[in-house]
Amino acid sequence: MTNLTPTGFLSIGNASLEYKWLAPLNPDAPTIVMLHEGLGSVGQWGDFPEKLREATGAGIFVYSRAGYGQSSRVTLPRPLDYMQREALDVLPSLLDAIGFKRGLLLGHSDGASIATIYAGAHQDYRLSGLVLIAPHFIVEDVSVQSIAAIKTAFETTDLKAKLARWHQDVDNAFYGWNGAWLDPKFRDWDISESLAYIRVPILVVQGEDDQYGTLRQVEIAQEECYCPVDFKVISGAGHSPHREAPGATLDAIEQFARAALRDDQGLQGRAA
Repeated sequence: MTNLTPTGFLSIGNASLEYKWLAPLNPDAPTIVMLHEGLGSVGQWGDFPEKLREATGAGIFVYSRAGYGQSSRVTLPRPLDYMQREALDVLPSLLDAIGFKRGLLLGHSDGASIATIYAGAHQDYRLSGLVLIAPHFIVEDVSVQSIAAIKTAFETTDLKAKLARWHQDVDNAFYGWNGAWLDPKFRDWDISESLAYIRVPILVVQGEDDQYGTLRQVEIAQEECYCPVDFKVISGAGHSPHREAPGATLDAIEQFARAALRDDQGLQGRAA
C-alpha cells in the first residue's frame, strides 16, 4: 500500500474524499476496502473496521464517497446510474491511488452494489473476493416503501439532526441518495447482469428482518453467478447486521476472508 496516514483526504478526479486507514500488523497482509451504504460515511462504520482488522489481520481502508461524510459535495440531483459511475469511474482510480495490491471489497447496501458492478466490469487480479452486506441487485417494492418512509422521517423527526453528526452537508447526502431511489425511472435499475461476469468468490450477508430488501437478492446472486456464492442470513438483524448483530456478522466475514485469502501468508488475526 502507498504510505497512507491513519486519516486524511484523497483527491480523486474533482473530489476530495475522506478516508481512514488501519494498517495491518504484518505489512505483507492483504487489504479490505470498505464501501459504505447510501447514507453512510467513514464514521458510521463505528468500530467495525477495528474489529475486522483484529479478526482477520488485514489492513482496512475505509472512505466516504463524494456527497458523504467530510468528502466533497455533489451536484443534485444525482444521476440514476450514480452507482455505476462510482464503480467504473471513481473506484478504479481510488484503488490505484492507495496502492491496492490484493484483498477484498466489502460493501454495504449501495456499497455492495458498487462492489458488484466493479467486480463484474473488471477482471482485477488483485481482487480475491467480495463481501456483500445487504446488497441490491434490483429494486424491490419493500425498498421503495422504506425509502419513502425515511424521507418522511428525515423531514419530520430528529433524524436529520442525527445524520448531521456524520455529514458536513446532510441535505446533500440524504437527498442525493433518496431522490435517486424515489425517482420512478429508478424502478428499472438492475445490475444483476454484472453478477455473471464476477470471477471471485462472494459472501452475501443478509439480515433476516432487512427492511430495505428481501432474500430475493440472495437468490439472484445464486442464479446469476458462475463463481462460488456463500450466504449468511443473520437472525435478529435488519439492514445493518454489522451493527445489529456484529458478532455473527464478523464471524461469517472472518471465515470467508480466511478461505478467500487462504494462500496469503500475510494474513493473520485471532484465528491464526
